[in-house]
Amino acid sequence: MADAAQVRAGTETRTRVLIAADKFKGSLTAVEVAAHVAAGLRRGAPGGAGAVSVEALPVADGGDGTVDAAVAAGFERRTARVTGPLGEPVTAAYALRGEVAVVEMAEASGLRHLPQGVFAPLTATTYGSGELLRAALDAGARTIVFGVGGSATTDGGAGMLAALGARLLDAAGEPVAPGGGPLRGLAAADLSGLDPRLADTEIVLASDVDNPLTGPKGAAAVYGPQKGATEADVAALDAALAHYAEVLTSAVGPRAAECAQAPGAGAAGGIGYGALVGLGAAFRPGIEVMLDVLGFAPALARADLVITGEGSLDEQTLHGKAPAGVAAAARARGVEVVAVCGRLALPPEALADAGISRAYPLTALEPDPARCIAEAGPLLERAAEQLAADLLG
Repeated sequence: MADAAQVRAGTETRTRVLIAADKFKGSLTAVEVAAHVAAGLRRGAPGGAGAVSVEALPVADGGDGTVDAAVAAGFERRTARVTGPLGEPVTAAYALRGEVAVVEMAEASGLRHLPQGVFAPLTATTYGSGELLRAALDAGARTIVFGVGGSATTDGGAGMLAALGARLLDAAGEPVAPGGGPLRGLAAADLSGLDPRLADTEIVLASDVDNPLTGPKGAAAVYGPQKGATEADVAALDAALAHYAEVLTSAVGPRAAECAQAPGAGAAGGIGYGALVGLGAAFRPGIEVMLDVLGFAPALARADLVITGEGSLDEQTLHGKAPAGVAAAARARGVEVVAVCGRLALPPEALADAGISRAYPLTALEPDPARCIAEAGPLLERAAEQLAADLLG
């Protein structure tokens, strides 16, 4: 690394490294990834641990791990008892700093709350996500970053809106049952009872996907099968969500129809749509929002090298995932970026186009995927040692 990319500490030349990696899903949180990479760097630095200055800034793109990343960046972890996707009570966390809250819908309505092998594609509800947003409002939040992803639900955010005061009624004037399937029987919607504090709160819909609500690229078609939906379930859910949008359009006007086609409407089972229509949320790519919230720009200004990564570097990475966002921001500042990952499924030219100069996959050290997952921490330290030998000499 060039002298211009180093700092002098006493008589010691130190390279300043910023670790800004996402989780390795199924094995390590973003915080754990940063800790293992830091340990490996310090062991592998040719000049010893004193030759490298390491700053960790775990990142997330709005999905699982978003609250953890905010807490690692200095937010306070808060918890609330809310309704889980199957209707049972769960404890969900959100992050708060001053009047800014980071709310992760998966904390309340995520697949993590389903028993192993159990899915409820037609009936899982986002009611708890609405309760979690209300808890953030009660705590004084006036700006809410609403990270959506990892959901167990496909209800268009109907449960969330109901928890915040909306009335969604069937033909008998009774509240529709929970989940996306029952929305086929929605007869009327009244959003006038929504929590009045929402009108004075900036809500940012942070997502790594830009799907519309319905159709072949919509919430049910693209993500329903991941939540246990059969082909028949997908068709039923897509029709129910389309009907839901029609009823909301009758209730609040053409804006509801426009929102159904807007980027992010189909995020997390359509909760993006509910947030856009009912909460007045503004959609932004999740990693862009989170980099702002986490203070990435000042951390980047202190860095000579950035290490990013996630469990699998693949085509999805290039479309709004955390490593791509980190690399784009660093490239704009002329800072080199390398990546660590469990699995690498991108050719060198695709990495280079994304702003990543090289990648260090765990599978290069251990070809067995099961062992990579089970031994991710020690393997990641070994990968970081090699990275240090290659780049910090």
